[in-house]
Amino acid sequence: MDEIGHANLWFGLLAEIEAQDPLAYSDQLVFFREPGDYRNIQMVELPNGDWAFTTLRQYLFDSAELVRLEALSQSQHAPLAGIAAKIVKEERYHHRHTSAWVRRLGLGTAESRRRMQKALDQLWSYTGEIFSPLENEGDLVSAGIVPDPAMLQSAWLARVSPYLHEASLSIPGESPQALRRTEHTPHLKVLLSEMQSVARSESGVQW
Repeated sequence: MDEIGHANLWFGLLAEIEAQDPLAYSDQLVFFREPGDYRNIQMVELPNGDWAFTTLRQYLFDSAELVRLEALSQSQHAPLAGIAAKIVKEERYHHRHTSAWVRRLGLGTAESRRRMQKALDQLWSYTGEIFSPLENEGDLVSAGIVPDPAMLQSAWLARVSPYLHEASLSIPGESPQALRRTEHTPHLKVLLSEMQSVARSESGVQW
C-alpha cells in the first residue's frame, strides 16, 4: 500500500502542474492509457518467475529508487523536494527488506545462490534503462530540478556492486549502458489488461 500512496503523491503533483482534477487525472493515467503510452522501464514488466528473480529485481529497483529520491529531496522545486523527502523515509525500509533477502539467498544454500545468480544474469542488462535520460531532461537538470541520470547511475552502482559481491553474486559483464528502450515487452499488455479491466467495465466511475 505504501507504493500506491507514493504514486498518489506523484500524480497529485502532476495534476497540480497540469491544472487538472487529481482524482480524475490519476484515474485516466492509470486505468485508461494504452500500453504504448506508458513510460515505465521494461524490467518491471517481466513475469515474476521464482522468488529469487522477484526479490532481486525488487532490490535493484529499490536501490535505484532510493538513490533517486535522496537526490530529488534536494531539488530546487520545493513541492517535488517535499514529496521526495517524505517518500524516502518509507523507501529506506523497503530497501532494507529486499537487501536482507538478497544477502540471505545469496549466502544461503547452493540452490538459492544458483537461482539468485541466474536472476542477476537475466536482469542486469535491463538496469541501464532506469537511468536513461528523458527527452528535454537536460533543461531540468541544469535548473537543479532533477538530478543528472549519469550521476544517479554512478551512485547506484557504487551502492549495489559491493553489496552483490558481499552476497556472493557475480555481476555479469560491464556496467549496463543507460539507453532508452522505445518498445514495451508483450507482458505489459497482459498486466494492464488485468489491472484496467474493472475500471474499463464501469466507465465514468472514479477509482
